[in-house]
Amino acid sequence: MKSGPDIAAVASLLGDPARANMLTALMDGAALTAGELARHAGVTAQTASSHLAKLQAGGLIAARKQGRHSYFALADEDVGSVLEALMGLAVRAGLGRTRPGPKEPELRLARVCYDHLAGDMGVALFDRLLARKLIAGVGEEIALTKTGSAFAEDFGVDLGALEKAKRPVCKACLDWSVRRSHLAGGLGAALLQRFYELKWAARVEGTRIVSFTRKGRAAFEDAFA
Repeated sequence: MKSGPDIAAVASLLGDPARANMLTALMDGAALTAGELARHAGVTAQTASSHLAKLQAGGLIAARKQGRHSYFALADEDVGSVLEALMGLAVRAGLGRTRPGPKEPELRLARVCYDHLAGDMGVALFDRLLARKLIAGVGEEIALTKTGSAFAEDFGVDLGALEKAKRPVCKACLDWSVRRSHLAGGLGAALLQRFYELKWAARVEGTRIVSFTRKGRAAFEDAFA
């Protein structure tokens, strides 16, 4: 037996179709009940409970109880990043299962990945921050520059709160549809939240789609030109 991380154990948790559907349903950062996840997975409540117990034991999801219900969410942003990367790998391998329809272009344009912006607009945001030297780094090791810190604060981001949090302020996350990086970490989440607060965009209920208004899209282009 070789020493080191047991990736086979994690892969076995992700490899079951029902569990994969449950994890995908949690990719928008929301917390769902066992019943809701059972419907996403197409399994009975009893089977869903068994799957959820395995996912929780494997550290992929976390549960919290509120009243009579237990709610489940992805354990952290790292789990979301792994799922996003696996989606890209599945697409490259020709293993896509998305039904063609009007939502597909919208998902590719802008969607939520755990709690940050993904898709064409997410990648564009990341590229423009790099081009303007507001962030800098190599690979996943990304940091705000001095200019970037001033920009973020002017944009309404509470950098003090981000720096006190346990998660990285900036992180690169591989986008499954564009196959390039978008911005994750505390800053990625804070910027998406500001887009909501400024009424530039809103989540489409029941989906991962982030829909920008015409004015919001123009404001985005102006702010991150």
